[in-house]
Amino acid sequence: MRRWWTALAVGSAAALVLAGCGTPTGVDGDLTDEWPTLPVPRVFVPTEGACHAGVQDVGYLSGWNPVDCAGTHHTETMHVGTLTGASGRSAAPPAAGSPAVRAARTECDREVRREIGADWRAGRLGLTVVFPSPPGWTGGARWFRCELGEIKGIDEPGIRPRTGSLRGALTGDSALRLGCFDPKVSRDDVRAMSPVPCTARHHAEFVGVWQAPDVSYAEFQRSGDRIHRGCLDLIARHTGVPNDGDLKFRAGSIYYGPAERDWRNGNHTVQCFLWLTDRTLTRSLRNTGPRSLPLRK
Repeated sequence: MRRWWTALAVGSAAALVLAGCGTPTGVDGDLTDEWPTLPVPRVFVPTEGACHAGVQDVGYLSGWNPVDCAGTHHTETMHVGTLTGASGRSAAPPAAGSPAVRAARTECDREVRREIGADWRAGRLGLTVVFPSPPGWTGGARWFRCELGEIKGIDEPGIRPRTGSLRGALTGDSALRLGCFDPKVSRDDVRAMSPVPCTARHHAEFVGVWQAPDVSYAEFQRSGDRIHRGCLDLIARHTGVPNDGDLKFRAGSIYYGPAERDWRNGNHTVQCFLWLTDRTLTRSLRNTGPRSLPLRK
């Protein structure tokens, strides 16, 4: 009898539980149709115009800590682009020298020029293209950032702290524009380019950026004569002197080219400077005409 009553008690408890799970009035019994839809995961995308207290080579999310551009900072995100097509379908962020990196740099050059008013290489500026970290790429990030910062000078390309946005930085009479210099030269080797006001004594002046052909870096390094001719063309445009056979007897040139890594990533530009060894200048030669650059005997 004890076992029978025990079994009966269990059975009764089960009956009570089942009764408690019955559907109350007004409840349809579907446990899922009232749940809110889960949001679709969103991939982080950087914001244009953000300024940063440090310099990033890889776009780790933990390193995205924007600061007020009015305060002290190092770089500014001037443009954010997107990798598409085959570049966006790769299993990892693009490697240095790849078509994706070169295409991103081309876009950064174009968009940054639009924002600051001139080629960034015409000023004391440095441009870095930042791609997502490997984990970010795996998570679907396909953006790239165009980071612009102020450098101390031609011979010191490290990014320096500054205040204020760089938008419009090379418009008008900007202090960031490359101007006149007093070079230190030893046996045709430029040791330093010291910037000076164009009203001070000097022997060199920035005249523009020459676009070199798309050749190997080794061939570029062997192309001194071609680079010199390219810079002479810019000297003629800058001064208003005819670009003829006599130009090489009027002025020399100094040029600064990109490092090999930058060249492989698509930066094929050269910064050109007019250079005079036989006279000292105390003014800019922009649009001064042939009389400002007489033939050297």
